[in-house]
Amino acid sequence: MSAKRQFRIWRGDETGGDLQDYMVEVNEGEVVLDVIHRLQATDAPDLACRWNCKAGKCGSCSMEINGKPRLGCMTRMSTFGDEETVTVTPLRTFPVIRDLVTDVSFNYEKARETPAFAPPADVAPGDYRMQQVDVERSQEFRKCIECFLCQTVCHVIRDHDENKQAFSGPRYFIRAAELDMHPLDTRTDRKEYAQAEQGLGFCNITKCCTEVCPEHIKITDNGIIPMKERVVDRRYDPLVWLGSKIFRRGETPQTSVTTARQGSPTPGSARGGLHSHAGGSHDSQAEAQAQSGVNWHREVPHPTAPAVDDRGKLPLTELTFDRAAAPSPFGDDVTFPLPPEHLNFAHPDQDNKH
Repeated sequence: MSAKRQFRIWRGDETGGDLQDYMVEVNEGEVVLDVIHRLQATDAPDLACRWNCKAGKCGSCSMEINGKPRLGCMTRMSTFGDEETVTVTPLRTFPVIRDLVTDVSFNYEKARETPAFAPPADVAPGDYRMQQVDVERSQEFRKCIECFLCQTVCHVIRDHDENKQAFSGPRYFIRAAELDMHPLDTRTDRKEYAQAEQGLGFCNITKCCTEVCPEHIKITDNGIIPMKERVVDRRYDPLVWLGSKIFRRGETPQTSVTTARQGSPTPGSARGGLHSHAGGSHDSQAEAQAQSGVNWHREVPHPTAPAVDDRGKLPLTELTFDRAAAPSPFGDDVTFPLPPEHLNFAHPDQDNKH
């Protein structure tokens, strides 16, 4: 059974473009990519669209359908109403080449900057052995098909051009998490590298990357949040801080990433003199700027209380700052616990109809 459906597709190139309307035949069981192919065969032979496997495993046909980043080959026409106009646009985060094709080279540049797997020097290829539990722990992240839907929906990349060079994005955060938990990877600075070089601190856990992942990878819960927790364990733990002051006699803490960059470039480092948003800088001038409150051209709060009290003890309370914290997102007149209807939690199985 076939019927005519209205499609609105963005046509243009890097100089500009607009949405054009088409009436296209749609058959039962078809996906959006099928309709685009029919449109190319009938009314718009010059329509540019990137695709390859048509099975949801190559990630090539990434596009925005009715405003949501999706794979064209995995979006069934039956999910839309009979009278609903289907609007198809290119990924808005990346530069347009033509029509639905965008330049996603940003992601490959970030992939080249990510340090590769470093196997043990005393183990020959083919002799690697891992426990099954270690294989399963990182197997979820290996399912990534690099469709870059998580990259395009991430607001740090999408809305803030000034952050792009210092931010790798969720796809490469899960790559760092995968290697950090790999028992045969000999690099011990994956967490510090994610913080100092990949911009892990820019992520504010909106979970939009998890929502659009076609492989249902729990990017935020299983990758980004654990990495943030492991960074905080070492960087901000008060006991670790006190130990560094006692045993290192007040030296400025240096990660292995920072130390290596001061001497010679590490694999995957390509930004030279840029210092990290977290203040983990790579040259003395940038370190001085970070200490004086310059952090990516934004002033940061300065502590107004000493790190230790009059008795030389480390206080358990947090340091106070000279500016008020951000207001609560819940407002000032909210009682806890919140009622269920006010929660925005979405259960992973809520879309499964029983």
